[in-house]
Amino acid sequence: MSDALNYLLKARPETLGHYFAFLKDTGKYLDPKTRNLISVITKVHAQTDRGFRQYLGRALREGCSPMEVLDALLMAFPALGLTKIIWAVDIILDMKLPGFAPEALTQATAAPTPVAAATAPAPAAGEWRDVMASRDLPDGEVTRTECQGRGLFVYRDKKSYQVYDSHCPHQGTDIPELALKATTLTCPKHHWQFDAKSGDCIKKGKTPLKQLESKVVKGRLLAFW
Repeated sequence: MSDALNYLLKARPETLGHYFAFLKDTGKYLDPKTRNLISVITKVHAQTDRGFRQYLGRALREGCSPMEVLDALLMAFPALGLTKIIWAVDIILDMKLPGFAPEALTQATAAPTPVAAATAPAPAAGEWRDVMASRDLPDGEVTRTECQGRGLFVYRDKKSYQVYDSHCPHQGTDIPELALKATTLTCPKHHWQFDAKSGDCIKKGKTPLKQLESKVVKGRLLAFW
């Protein structure tokens, strides 16, 4: 909070109290994801760097996908203009959020044409896939990464690696990196919690995360699906 706002709170508490009560009441009929996504747009319009980062994080924690963020920015083009949208995207890139990586977005949205779908071979399945270099995974920590368009959470314990699909087993919500606190994952949609070391569901539900078979070969972590 700025010094000026602190001053106004002390000088005119009754006036600022009404203002904050108004802000608290607005959006109470919106779901949290939509409310935070609207706040993202307002912060882009005002070009408030700190506020944009804060509400972008909240929107992602509430289950907003990277494509929904980009769509919201582009839909607001008449009000924002290209300059402010580019400003926002520069900040997103600076934050290095895995879900916004160009290759992840391309793989998530690519769809074959009807003709191509009829003639192309079925997508590969049941293969060992190269996830990342094992040395890039910090020991005792959980890392979220993307592999061939699929979100993964990886827990490393010395030379042991546990790889889990990033989708919540409840309704398939893709759990974002910002939902990770230490080794606990909280799905933003219905707040199921998981122990990312074991994959067990530890709050609300009973179904564990989907674990993928994994192994390390020549310093590369591979996962099978």
